Amino acid sequence: MAQQPLPDTQLIRPAKGLAGSIRMPGDKSISHRYALLGAIAEGTTEIHNFASSADCQSTLDCLAKLGVPIERRPDRVTIQGVGPRGLRASPTALDAGNSGSTMRLLSGILAGQPFRSILTGDASLSRRPMKRIIDPLTQMGARISSADGGLPPLDIQGGQLKPICYEMPIASAQVKSAILLAGLFAEGVTEIREPLATRDHTEIALEQMGVDVERRRRTVTVRGPAQPAAKALYTPGDISSAAFFIVAGLLVPDSNLVIQNVGLNPTRTAILDVLASMGGQINVLNVQTISGELVGDLHVQSSRLQGGDLPVELIPRLIDELPVLAVLGTQAERGLAFRGAAELRVKESDRIKTVAQNLRRMGAQVEELEDGLIVPGRQPLRGAELDSYGDHRIAMAFAVAGLVADGSSILHGSRCVNISFPEFFATLNQVAE
Repeated sequence: MAQQPLPDTQLIRPAKGLAGSIRMPGDKSISHRYALLGAIAEGTTEIHNFASSADCQSTLDCLAKLGVPIERRPDRVTIQGVGPRGLRASPTALDAGNSGSTMRLLSGILAGQPFRSILTGDASLSRRPMKRIIDPLTQMGARISSADGGLPPLDIQGGQLKPICYEMPIASAQVKSAILLAGLFAEGVTEIREPLATRDHTEIALEQMGVDVERRRRTVTVRGPAQPAAKALYTPGDISSAAFFIVAGLLVPDSNLVIQNVGLNPTRTAILDVLASMGGQINVLNVQTISGELVGDLHVQSSRLQGGDLPVELIPRLIDELPVLAVLGTQAERGLAFRGAAELRVKESDRIKTVAQNLRRMGAQVEELEDGLIVPGRQPLRGAELDSYGDHRIAMAFAVAGLVADGSSILHGSRCVNISFPEFFATLNQVAE
């Protein structure tokens, strides 16, 4: 699964069209969950199409430090589960790298272990809020200390957990998942109530591995103690990675692109609904269910897009796609605007600020709000020197912007795409004409 190192600067030339058939790497969100559940299952879990991202490798590295035997191959990852009580304390800190998913989800499992763990991350992750998981896990009985303001590193003393009924103050699949994983170690029913529906990959994975999860509207419950059953699982292609190619295929003239085996979980497909409502020509083909997840092919053709305001209730389901949608807004008839996305301020970069800065470098007007952006439409972009700010989604969004700019662009800090999509530039070069 090793990737050739990327140069840290990429030249992005305007494209005449995008054509061909491509596959996305395995879904990052799903891969994390399969690995974590496989580690605490009894027996062998074989995960096909496991994500190639650095984030998911961080999860595997942390599990290996906790005594989980893991075999990594190009087409699959095999995990010998040690059961809920078989993890061993790591003699050194567990490094989550850049991965908030690794830190937050693994914390839920470590909260139920009879030993102390320290979770660290890189400089970016060390600025991301963890109080949102510290509070519910502490209520369940874990003892967790952190840097000022609830920032990493986290020092977790696990132990016997008790079930809770938790009303989530913010919509977050990572927080929900951390509590659900901790609930596997608690005696009784753990209940979580969400303010808005979030991605449900953890619930599906638990069901696939034999754990009884009850769902009604925006409430999820799990009864512990419970042990996942090991099995073979397939990870669909990552729709958040596909989003960059979908938007590029819609914006670049004379494009005719097929993206194969993309995950179509309804909690993740708001991007398709929004783009279709704007006039995007996206056809969904060959839909099937694999390992409980919907999977299909997407046929994308260049389109004249209307743009518009994004409904605030959809923002939690579009949070990863907002940077590339802002780029789309510059080319749409009515531009694009969104609010209710303050969460973007505490991602790998302040994505509201970094999107605005790069768009301005390309000659676009943009209004930066505290919790969103207003991007006027029908704005020509010009080639420029752009900065990824060490953020993979900013890098990929502005690679798309470079495809429709007048003149070439230079993207600095491009190597950060390894965090989620190491093959991004090679795939882009494969289809760009």
